[in-house]
Amino acid sequence: MTEKLVQIGPEIALFAATCIVMIVGLWPNVRVRTLVTPISALALIIAGGLAINAQPNPDALFPELSRYAKTMIAGVGLLLLFLLPGVVDRDLEAKAALDERAFEPIRSTRAEFFAFFLFSLTGLMLCASADSLIWLFLALELTSLPTYIMVTISTRGTRSHEAGIKYFFLGAMGAAVFLYGFALIYGDTGTTHLPEIAASFAERGIGPIGIAGLLMAMVGVFFKIAAVPMHFYTPDVYQGAHSSVSAMLAFVPKTAGFIALMLLAGLAGWGFGEGSNQLPEAMHLTLWIVAAVTMTVGNVLATVQDSVKRMLAYSSVAHSGYMLVGLLAGPGDTFATSGIAAVLFYLLCYGVMNTGVFGVLASLEHEKGGRDADSIDDIRGLCRSRPVLGWTLVICTLSLLGFPPLLGFVGKIGLFTSGISNGQLGLVIVLGINSAIAAFYYLRIVCAAYLDPRDDKLAEPDRAPFASRWVAASIAAIGVVVLLGLASPLMQASFEASQPAKISASASAADTEPAALSHAD
Repeated sequence: MTEKLVQIGPEIALFAATCIVMIVGLWPNVRVRTLVTPISALALIIAGGLAINAQPNPDALFPELSRYAKTMIAGVGLLLLFLLPGVVDRDLEAKAALDERAFEPIRSTRAEFFAFFLFSLTGLMLCASADSLIWLFLALELTSLPTYIMVTISTRGTRSHEAGIKYFFLGAMGAAVFLYGFALIYGDTGTTHLPEIAASFAERGIGPIGIAGLLMAMVGVFFKIAAVPMHFYTPDVYQGAHSSVSAMLAFVPKTAGFIALMLLAGLAGWGFGEGSNQLPEAMHLTLWIVAAVTMTVGNVLATVQDSVKRMLAYSSVAHSGYMLVGLLAGPGDTFATSGIAAVLFYLLCYGVMNTGVFGVLASLEHEKGGRDADSIDDIRGLCRSRPVLGWTLVICTLSLLGFPPLLGFVGKIGLFTSGISNGQLGLVIVLGINSAIAAFYYLRIVCAAYLDPRDDKLAEPDRAPFASRWVAASIAAIGVVVLLGLASPLMQASFEASQPAKISASASAADTEPAALSHAD
């Protein structure tokens, strides 16, 4: 028990901060209420420090995954945190500034908003610590449930309410599907402990019930990563939510989904037997088709959008397809051949550069406290009118495209090399074609900000009165360049995190005896 508590030290730190934030955010004094951001930032720094110094988890399918993933989550989470001030309670705080007695705690949502943000990151970290199906299910739901509320309350208008409803009902359907898949896996093996399930599958193969369970669980998790056919909510939710929340949606649920997919694929064959990178044919075919269709649908539909947020939503769909190529490639002997290492490194790259783009949109708004920037017209001539925001948008967008020598290019190279090394040539060709298609809409954003003149007839968006937003976006743009110098150690860390535990089919005979009896029945 003590060892388990030490392993989830980062999660405990975030939970403690969440309890404090829920109290501080409702404090009558405005100076105390504003402490929710520094308290959350301190908690993420502590969680990141605990994660870096954590020991490998010997009971996990990927012993080193927890340390790398939690450190990455704390780092990207810190950037996302500084996009959140001012998203909720703008009108309420404006009245309280004139008369402190006008503050009404029952109408305030600041405490809940920041608490839900920390809860979601806590669930994401718990996904990386999962060693059982029950743990993984609860962690996935703790990651997702707070985001439904955050989307709904993120703007004044009804669009965010509509987005929250769509997101919630489709999320509930996704949760039901992967939970039923988990139930089938348990029914086939007689255990919920992930290493025992892997050992059971290694000893006697995966039966029809087990295959059905893995496939259903995968389809349910596709909702988390916005993969086809579970992607329909994505453009409406991204556009309806505030840009700060959309930035969070692009990283947090996607990271949770890919960690879950890694664990499911690990159950199916990585780390034991001959040809340890080979998934069952049904899983391999499903992932191949979904990867190809997801990146194609995402990129093609992004080319016809005029809303930047909808464009980025379909871009998020396409990036999930890119990372599924790495998932299919599986673990390898080096970073160049390890698709899982490439996915883990790319999640870090995507989190940083995507936060930069959404941070720019969150830093621009129409009228005081009005809607954030969304259309292409809102960013025309941005490099001339607001150089810091304009160049931040250009650098991060080019990195999303994979333009050399930016961070996104390095991340995408890992997906290409691992796919080629593991024989996924057809899928790599599809990836290359889709990268070319993506250039159309990414360069459209770049040209609008850098080359196009501003239309004087259109109202120019103001810069939001929250410096933390453009500071976070600028740090992301700097990170896109600076992290190139740290690419080698980061790649090595992601490679170590991608190595599966060696599961022996005979090592856990006692553990798998109930599963064998269940199978015999």
